[in-house]
Amino acid sequence: MGNLFGRKKQSRVTDQDKAILQLKQQRDKLKQYQKRITQQLEREREIARQLLRDGRKERAKLLLKKKRYREQLLDKTENQITSLETMVQSIEFTQIEMKVIEGLKIGNECLNKMHQVMSIEEVERILDETQEAVDYQRQIDELLAGSFTQEDEDAILEELDAITQEQMELPEVPSEPLPEKIPEKVPVKARPRQAELVAAS
Repeated sequence: MGNLFGRKKQSRVTDQDKAILQLKQQRDKLKQYQKRITQQLEREREIARQLLRDGRKERAKLLLKKKRYREQLLDKTENQITSLETMVQSIEFTQIEMKVIEGLKIGNECLNKMHQVMSIEEVERILDETQEAVDYQRQIDELLAGSFTQEDEDAILEELDAITQEQMELPEVPSEPLPEKIPEKVPVKARPRQAELVAAS
């Protein structure tokens, strides 16, 4: 059915990802080329050796010149591979740095919003109000403490002692003696039948 609402699906692949992929593909092609050149160099060395055995020195010399040119190509290829790998690593590291910077930016914006909600003046105002409430409660406590007379203080202490005594009271010990325990009668075991027969005889 396709996209129902006509909105194009956003790809997660970035331009940097595409660039890295292309660089890696190019590096792999160069490595294949390098492998092919190395195999050709080994083959040409063997052919030159055979030509020398056959007495064809000029032909062997020409082949070794060709081999030397291929070795120079191999060195250039190695340098190109190193450059590509360095470029890939640089892009990947820059991507990581960009994510870190993006994270710092989001964190900074979040902190700024929190600072707008809780400004220094707001914090000072809340602390002042809290201190005022503590001072007010202290004044109430002092007024209450100062409004009691000596009689009130004595009555409070007396009530406190009474509550303490109630908590410490133990049950009374009975004055009457406890009844003695009567031992239960143990039934006598029936004698064995054989013992009765011996007694009868």
